[in-house]
Amino acid sequence: MTQTAVDTNSEYLIPEDVLERFRERAAGYDRDNAFFAEDLADLRELGYLRAAIPVSHGGLGLSLHQINAEQRRLATFAPATALGINMHLYWTGPVADQIAAGNTDIEWLAAEIAADKVIAAGHGEPGNDLAIDDSTTIATPIEGGGYRVTGHKIFTSLSPAWDWLGIHARDNSNPDNPKIVHTFVHRDDAGVATVETWDTLGVRATASHDTILTDVVVPAERTVGVFDLGTPPDGYVAGIFPWVLPALGNIYYGIGRRAVDVAIETAKSRTALSIGGEPVATKPFVQYHVAEAELALESVRGQLDELTTALSSGVDLGDRALLKLFAAKENGTRTGRRATELALEIAGASSLHRRNELERLFRDARAGGFHPPNSDAVRAYIGAFALGQL
Repeated sequence: MTQTAVDTNSEYLIPEDVLERFRERAAGYDRDNAFFAEDLADLRELGYLRAAIPVSHGGLGLSLHQINAEQRRLATFAPATALGINMHLYWTGPVADQIAAGNTDIEWLAAEIAADKVIAAGHGEPGNDLAIDDSTTIATPIEGGGYRVTGHKIFTSLSPAWDWLGIHARDNSNPDNPKIVHTFVHRDDAGVATVETWDTLGVRATASHDTILTDVVVPAERTVGVFDLGTPPDGYVAGIFPWVLPALGNIYYGIGRRAVDVAIETAKSRTALSIGGEPVATKPFVQYHVAEAELALESVRGQLDELTTALSSGVDLGDRALLKLFAAKENGTRTGRRATELALEIAGASSLHRRNELERLFRDARAGGFHPPNSDAVRAYIGAFALGQL
């Protein structure tokens, strides 16, 4: 995963005052079920949309590890913003990797990213629990090597703002050898429509509405991979996994970290008659819950940092690479959920109020287990792998 990187002098790209504005907006976005438009504008101005692209191609040259650190920090201020922008960033990192590998076919996309265009993910589909391994969207070959695409995509984060939608679809033109096509749809392509369906428990500001594709003509030059059904992807498409899975773990770690920090401050100020009006921070069981939360957060932070550092340094993870990526996502999202649950125990009943940040963080953390691969898929793969059944 090596690439040209700017010298950040160990400083973060997003300034603290900008993040504070994000935190102030987060409650309103959640309450109004509104997209994080102002946050996106600020991130664009900072160059965050092109942060992973090499300096030589108009980006900032941040490494995978640096992007993960930024995303973790962003999530502690505005979880939905961090999650939504992650669905753009995970397309950009593999572009940098392909450039470093000398692949010029992807440079058109690098130019779009350098121009601050927004990319969204068109992988979710109703009834498809196999993610990119199969698709209910159909790609029919057309003259000239392109495709005509028809399908229904769900969980399309960044729906109000994306310029490009990365999708996968199934080519059944040869019934004996169906293929999975990975390509990009432009927002202005005929047959592209957004249906506003997003009104959810948590991460509401992502505006992850449905996208309907009806006979959308996609030129050949936008195709970034075609693979036989059942064959693992390689190249640019395979490069998505290292950029998306640890980042998801870090985002939900960040949610859990913020929840515990808020709960700790509450415990220091909240008093109880049972202990003579002293702060509940002196109660042994409150200390126990804090310890459990800190232990969980500390362990997963170490796992995530070790993995993203190794990926950024080009370390060969061998045949356990996918297991490590799945585990990073699963442990990060699981720990985020557990930490928010403990935070509510620490903070007490006031955390149930809508005006309390903990109530929102608790809801946001619920989404973690649903990102592909979901918890069941992670267990199925890791169990079979460890037992030598793959």
